[in-house]
Amino acid sequence: MNASPPRPFTLIAELTYRCPLRCVYCSNPVDYAAHLDRLDTDAWKRVFIEAESLGVLQVHLTGGEPLLRPDLENLVAAARTVDLYTNVISSGVTADRARIQGLKAAGLDAFQLSMQDVDATAARAIAGGDWLDQKLRVAEWLREAELPITLNVVLHRGNLDRVADMVALAERLGADRLELANTQYLGWALRNRSALLPSREQLDRARFIAQAARDRLRGTMEIVFVLPDYYGQTPKACMDGWGRRYIVVTPDGMALPCHLAHTLPGLRFESVLDRSLADLWDACAGFAAFRGESWMPEPCLSCDRRSVDFGGCRCQAYHLTGDASATDPACQLAPAHAIIEKACSAANARDPRADVPLALVYRSVHGRRNELDREPRT
Repeated sequence: MNASPPRPFTLIAELTYRCPLRCVYCSNPVDYAAHLDRLDTDAWKRVFIEAESLGVLQVHLTGGEPLLRPDLENLVAAARTVDLYTNVISSGVTADRARIQGLKAAGLDAFQLSMQDVDATAARAIAGGDWLDQKLRVAEWLREAELPITLNVVLHRGNLDRVADMVALAERLGADRLELANTQYLGWALRNRSALLPSREQLDRARFIAQAARDRLRGTMEIVFVLPDYYGQTPKACMDGWGRRYIVVTPDGMALPCHLAHTLPGLRFESVLDRSLADLWDACAGFAAFRGESWMPEPCLSCDRRSVDFGGCRCQAYHLTGDASATDPACQLAPAHAIIEKACSAANARDPRADVPLALVYRSVHGRRNELDREPRT
């Protein structure tokens, strides 16, 4: 008899993939333009009710840019009606004071504000536009509304040397939490890996600074420093294991165990427009594909960490090796670990003092390099 699926804790509601920013490490799928906003307000409300019935405790309303949804306040209120802890993850660039106050009135519990860099020129090079001042205004409005703020900065070769400045900015803005998350090299970030992957020296220096700040600010501000897979010895438990704790629902209604699961060939995923979330969690073949341990190859199957990291990231395994069931190459025991070592060796060989920015592929329907073309809207 097959064991019942584990209980999910978190729903990631990707409300839209539309976004004014063009970030070169965007976690949205490279084919994001093919995923239209098919879930209306009522459909999302039903998803929230079904998620709570499954045992989900919190929902992250994200995108793209969730503030582009005119019904965002209604969605926040609907999530709070079923007692889900509700967090908006946003760039903030389309917000104004009234919108922030409206989200607070609707019952929003917390707001995660993305920040590309503390340097305006460097931030523009990553996001494709001048939005730093607007983000600083949003942080002030959030503080006025007494909403808890998480400041999220994706770290990479171009900004790791400014971690101390990021901590100082978070202090000045009164952030409750600072998330310093090193780039996960999938999707757009994988396309830009040669330009974004830092050196080991950069990483170690930034980690030391973050740890010192964490100790100094303990009890005042939480600081999280997320290590990059490429410089670890063992892989991370991606999404706390495939189909164990997280459900991702895309703008077109597809239910997934992680953001890019639908990019893996041979897996079947279905829409919340056709089946209930409980049916998809319990019986969808895609969710079941990498649950448990029976799918694992060696060395995972006999490793004493198999119930800790669950074989690592399935999407990373596929996009680096072509085999979604392979041991995550980030693991030092993986047969394909040389792929990671080669990338790190190239990053460490580059002289940061003489570094010339490499061409970047910006998030866009065409994926153009270094050209801030206007992205068509759907």
